[in-house]
Amino acid sequence: MAQCDTESLSLTFSDEQRALYSSTLTAPLNRHNNEKTFLIWVNEEDHTRVISMEKGGNMKRVFERFCRGLKQVEHLIQERGWEFMWNERLGYILTCPSNLGTGLRAGVHVRLPKLSKDPRFSKILDNLRLQKRGTGGVDTAATGDTFDISNNDRLGKSEVELVQLVVDGVNYLVECEKRLEKNQDIKVPAPIAQFRK
Repeated sequence: MAQCDTESLSLTFSDEQRALYSSTLTAPLNRHNNEKTFLIWVNEEDHTRVISMEKGGNMKRVFERFCRGLKQVEHLIQERGWEFMWNERLGYILTCPSNLGTGLRAGVHVRLPKLSKDPRFSKILDNLRLQKRGTGGVDTAATGDTFDISNNDRLGKSEVELVQLVVDGVNYLVECEKRLEKNQDIKVPAPIAQFRK
């Protein structure tokens, strides 16, 4: 893997974070493959953040790459006699409590100019167990009506279930957007259960 150039990549850290990290001994280490579709951040928010991404809509390929890469990372950690912190009830133990469980956030950038202005947008997201962020990450505004739509939960569902929830949810949002473009009504879906029964 090549070392990540944080000065030229907007997909890593903000200017403030880069300035802070460059002045400390705890600067995060970033690695990525040549295509920049698989990245590992070490010592950012969590000890290790594994990222798989690409343009287009092939979530299956992105998820498969994530799983392969995570298995390799886990294997390397186990070779050294270590393991990720894991609890039978809570799943993976991460720095931020909101990431307990799978720790998986599957996100899709999608442009929703009509739906994002509809007063039902937030309720639709809530009922689909989805959240919206700006394309620059947490606490950023949407750019040109494009949002990063991702799973709200990390706990109570498997990684596969969470990715499928995002795929189904984004498909529903796109369908709503198409209906609004045609001046047709949309419906707020029934709430999805947060945890498995």
